[in-house]
Amino acid sequence: MTTEFKDQVGIITGAASGLGAAIAVKLSAQGVKLALLDRDAAGLEKTKAMLSSACETYTLDITKEADVSSVIEKVGSAFGQIHILVNCAGITGKTNIQSHEVSVEDMKLVFDINFTGSFLTSKYSLPWMLKNNYGRILHIASISGKEGNAGMLAYSSSKAAVIGMTKVQGKEYAETGITVNALAPAVIRTAMVEAMPAEQVKYMTDKIPMKRCGALEEAADTAAFIVSPACSFTTAFTFDLSGGRATY
Repeated sequence: MTTEFKDQVGIITGAASGLGAAIAVKLSAQGVKLALLDRDAAGLEKTKAMLSSACETYTLDITKEADVSSVIEKVGSAFGQIHILVNCAGITGKTNIQSHEVSVEDMKLVFDINFTGSFLTSKYSLPWMLKNNYGRILHIASISGKEGNAGMLAYSSSKAAVIGMTKVQGKEYAETGITVNALAPAVIRTAMVEAMPAEQVKYMTDKIPMKRCGALEEAADTAAFIVSPACSFTTAFTFDLSGGRATY
């Protein structure tokens, strides 16, 4: 086991399944003590059962500011500090529809979870990181936030907002020992993707030069590097994980 994460504490949202669970397993294997957040209590317990390091689970709706504030205070108090935040919680909303068919309700819901949730968790985690002049924040964005996916207005726009937030936060805390970066995957085989219309998944996969989906393990490996002490001179940046689709 590498010692570079020794005694570190991490928070992962959306940890009940998919990329959040995969990153939890990866960081736990490297000794990170974890707080897993999701609204799916049963899923959190399944993830916890796969971990090898200390872990606490918290069931909450990350769009509720008071709840987020309370949970992060509990995490900081329980573990004494917070070093890592990985924001994986997200939904696609309704897809394979054109912009004039998108409902205001769906747009608001997608933004609340994908953008506002990431904003709130970072808002309340940052003061804990500032205490030690060290921290790693990783927002999971999407290639659609860079390029836009037709049929996915709400999702693409919310992930573009996440990328914008990453650029701002990275610059704001650049002199504090805290880095803030994003990861922009193309299609990664998760339950969220499996629930999308086949036509939408084909549209996205066809744009990938490698002509395949990414694997959860590939995404988890990249995420683990981004939140490691070794990734110390990169901030406000969006890492590509797109099989060649985006190269900027």
